[in-house]
This record gives sequence, structure tokens and C-alpha cells, in this order.
Amino acid sequence: MSDPKKEWPLWEVFVRGKGGLSHRHVGSVHAADAKMAVEHARDTYTRRLEGVSLWVVPSAEITASDPGDAAALFEPAEDKVYRHPTFYSIPDHIKHL
Repeated sequence: MSDPKKEWPLWEVFVRGKGGLSHRHVGSVHAADAKMAVEHARDTYTRRLEGVSLWVVPSAEITASDPGDAAALFEPAEDKVYRHPTFYSIPDHIKHL
């Protein structure tokens, strides 16, 4: 078994593709620091030159919601009808949105 004190921190990797405008999560790497994490991410997740930008974030710095709390977290949006496109009427003279 490995000693957790000797193990490098885990970093989450996000890649923006050549045709994309946003980064997407592609996986994780272990690295001693941010520079090494970017290099490991490049070598692991962009071997075919498909990326134009990498983000690496220490996994320990990510705060996530609990899937078990999804109802309480997301249900309040249900009563905001103005967020649904059916709330708005589109005038007949508008051809394209």
C-alpha cells in the first residue's frame, strides 16, 4: 500500500477543443505542482493535438453538491416560470431567434 504522505495531489483536468468555446472535464492526473499537472494533462489527454487550452484544478479545492440533495437544491427553480421559454409569446413578425 502506498504512503498517502508521499503521493502527489490529484488534479482535475479540463480541455477546450479546437472547435469548442468551453472547457470540459476529461479526467484527473497526479502531480507535485500546477506546472507538472499541466504537463501530465497535456501528455495524457491531448496526445492527438485535439486541445487548444488546458485547465488543471486541485481536486481538494473543488466543492460539489451532494447528489442526495438534488431535490432541495434544484426544485426551487421549478417555480420560476419566467425561466422557461413557454412563458414568453413571440410576435408573429419575428421569424428567427
